[in-house]
Amino acid sequence: MELLFQLYGDPAVEGTFRTDAYICSWLQVEAALAGALADAGVVPAPLAATIGQACRLENIDQARLWEETRVVGYPVLPLVRMVCQALPEDAAAYVHWGATTQDIMDTALALQLRAAGQRLAVLVVSFGDALARQVEAHRGTVMAARTHGQQAVPTTFGAKCAVFLDQVTRDLARLQRATDAAAVVSLFGAGGTSAALGGTAAAVRTALAARLGLHDVSVPWHVARDRLVDVGQAAALASATAVRFAREVVDLSRTEVGELAEADGEYRGASSTMPQKANPITSEAVIGLGVAAGTMAGALLRCLEASNERAAGEWQLEWQALPYVLRSSAAALGLAGQLARDLRAFPARMHDNLSLDQGLALAEAYMMRLAGELGRDRAHAVTYQAAYQSRLRGERLEACISALLGEDAPAWLREPPIEPEDYLGDVDGVCTQALKVWERSRTTARDGERSSPCLPEP
Repeated sequence: MELLFQLYGDPAVEGTFRTDAYICSWLQVEAALAGALADAGVVPAPLAATIGQACRLENIDQARLWEETRVVGYPVLPLVRMVCQALPEDAAAYVHWGATTQDIMDTALALQLRAAGQRLAVLVVSFGDALARQVEAHRGTVMAARTHGQQAVPTTFGAKCAVFLDQVTRDLARLQRATDAAAVVSLFGAGGTSAALGGTAAAVRTALAARLGLHDVSVPWHVARDRLVDVGQAAALASATAVRFAREVVDLSRTEVGELAEADGEYRGASSTMPQKANPITSEAVIGLGVAAGTMAGALLRCLEASNERAAGEWQLEWQALPYVLRSSAAALGLAGQLARDLRAFPARMHDNLSLDQGLALAEAYMMRLAGELGRDRAHAVTYQAAYQSRLRGERLEACISALLGEDAPAWLREPPIEPEDYLGDVDGVCTQALKVWERSRTTARDGERSSPCLPEP
């Protein structure tokens, strides 16, 4: 059992890569090929229609298919034989005409990748929409920005989420470009020369692409797998964004931090022995799935090493790696959307945490205000020494600055201290821009989803 997929697998993407979905896709291409041959005048239209009717899953003995595939090494030859056995002799003569096994499997894979890529885009949009709501809701929720694991300067939770949203925007664009580029037909024959189709090759290939809603291409790609690897890499990059978000949730939901928490619920994240536990189980699953996607995406790069005109092993690696990446990414992105939608933020704890270090999170704010009077370099040196003294003595930063400057201390240091809300820079502009760009991108994605053809029914 693949436990993570059993628990969290996306039904649509899982369905796209079911065993019978592969078989149906191969049959769809064989049926469309017969129709394309008829379109080009190679096969009489009635015979092509008869072939199309025979390309049905019920005509395939799956146990026999896989038994014979282990002998042949590839499933299309036994598949074609079973289709032919369901046909009269005159129609059977034209099944698989002019094609090679990889033409059928690659064209079918293009259909599967298009379906999976469109579903992944929907999941990315859902994740982005959930992040956008967090940006809007918390654009003014003050918290500590952290660098190198330590408090740095004040920011807002909305601004933090805006950075994630901007990354998701790029993820969506990459995934859409890659999915569209990979939706291409393959019909080039044994060595990529289309010799078996003779002078009708281009016409048949164009007709096949049109019937399946794929892009027509005139150069073979049996060993040029970059389009497919791009889809896997785009999916893995999107899932890596989900992992980064999940890690942030894990970090900020630590007991000592307590700024975020996953959705609440009875026994949610419970321990079998520690009754107090409410573990960040969704985040943990996102991390596991996303890291797995990224790891297997690295293997996809080896598929680019195929030599000569047909691969010898690299293709088989792709059979394993590419579906795994897409399935893992879909599951991770689906959970990330759920995580972002249900996430609980605790503004009071965020604000309190900024006070833990005697105001040191505002050291840059004091330095920049002093710089106008002392120069930036001296202001940095004074604030550095004051921060050191603050940690050593447990005193407020502004008091230590005043003590160091003595009579040279400016009058404003005797006023109420700088508050985190006073040093937020352009966080509101960051949130506004991220939301604006996201809305434009998601609208384009929704329009594309409505206009793109889906995986054909067998």
